[in-house]
Amino acid sequence: MENLGSVAGQAIEEPRLWQPGRVCGRWAETDSELKMIRLTDYPLIFFIVCLLALWFSTRMGAYLHRKRLGREDAARETSEREELGMVLGAALTLLGLIIGFSFSMAVSRYDQRKNYEEEEANAIGTEYLRASLLPAADAAKVRALLKSYLDQRVLFYTTRDTPRVEQIDAETAKLQNDLWSAVQSAGTAQPTPVAALAISGMNDVINSQGYTQAAWWNRIPTAAWCLMLGIAICCNLLLGYNAQSEGAKIRRFVILPLIVAISFFMIADLDATRSGVIRVSPRNLISLSNSLPTE
Repeated sequence: MENLGSVAGQAIEEPRLWQPGRVCGRWAETDSELKMIRLTDYPLIFFIVCLLALWFSTRMGAYLHRKRLGREDAARETSEREELGMVLGAALTLLGLIIGFSFSMAVSRYDQRKNYEEEEANAIGTEYLRASLLPAADAAKVRALLKSYLDQRVLFYTTRDTPRVEQIDAETAKLQNDLWSAVQSAGTAQPTPVAALAISGMNDVINSQGYTQAAWWNRIPTAAWCLMLGIAICCNLLLGYNAQSEGAKIRRFVILPLIVAISFFMIADLDATRSGVIRVSPRNLISLSNSLPTE
């Protein structure tokens, strides 16, 4: 109780509330610094584009090989094919490693978003209980605001429409200000260790939303995507150039581009926060919302 008493005796410091347009302590004139429309935000379209680009690269390699075929003797062509085979094997190994690392990055980010959703639900549920430590009028106000706030957090996870998400973000920021003002006024009027518990819990609620937003912004870097695509295109060029026979090339040349494109689709789908097939479901938040008493 000594620590709680010291907290209650200190001046209440308002936490940093996340607001749309504010990044790293500075104000952005537009939302372009917060959001960038990327092709990887649409995994299915990204899959089709990658498949066509990689297949075209393979066909281009075969075309370059045919163009040089008439000027090379058989012995030199065999030697060149063996050397290119070694280079192709090394390039495919490198591509596999980079795809594996990128997949690991996407999975870790997806798990992080899931964990923060659980932490948000725990923080809101705990603060709903701690609201009873405040005076009756303040407790009723905080609980009503927390229910509205919980509804907005559920919508944040389930909404795909970008304009609607911006409205949810603005409403969330407004509710955070209202929630903090409610507990701050109660704590200032009665600076007791019990009131400090409610203030600390509200701080956790606000911080957990900030951690969630940061996790949703944490995506696979564009440079990593460019590196993967560049290596994949080179591999398919080498595959087409190193082809031996003309028969059934079209069917054969689709295999590697299809495998790589599926891998890219899986990574992009895990990395996409709203438009992917695999998304974080707010199960904990919905469960909490259903468990709260209706007044």
